[in-house]
Amino acid sequence: MELVEARLKFIETWGKLGSEWGINRTMAQVHALLLIAPEALTTEEVMEALSISRGNANMTLRDLISWGLVEKQLKPGERKEYFFAEKDAWTIARQVAQERKKRELDPLLKVLNELAEVKGSENDPAYKTFKTSVKGITKLSANVNNTLETMIKAEENWFWGSIFKIFK
Repeated sequence: MELVEARLKFIETWGKLGSEWGINRTMAQVHALLLIAPEALTTEEVMEALSISRGNANMTLRDLISWGLVEKQLKPGERKEYFFAEKDAWTIARQVAQERKKRELDPLLKVLNELAEVKGSENDPAYKTFKTSVKGITKLSANVNNTLETMIKAEENWFWGSIFKIFK
């Protein structure tokens, strides 16, 4: 396989993976393109490489910046903006974990804490089942939250060493 073909296959695969994880396919493809680009790219280069519109490219690049996965760069003497993606896989994984926690887990924990205060009779089977279910999901979510917090703060070798110790 030649490099050009391999790059296209990587971008396509990253796009599929992103859409299966609930991320817009184009966003994942733009991230893949910037991830394997040795230099920062302009919006026009992104548009041309992926055959997407300027509006789609601009919106996608803004989304990637808000996720903390892409940085905007300015070059002295040039009016164009350049976009560069972090290349370190561990840093990317921690950033994605942090954003998913902020966007998905934190709101869930807030609602679960509110639901834990529901009032009712312990003799009511519906109340008892509801409380038990919410308590179980809250406990699981708190454990996931603690694991993500540890991952976000940890160095790669320490984190994976700790995970592998658990499964021995």
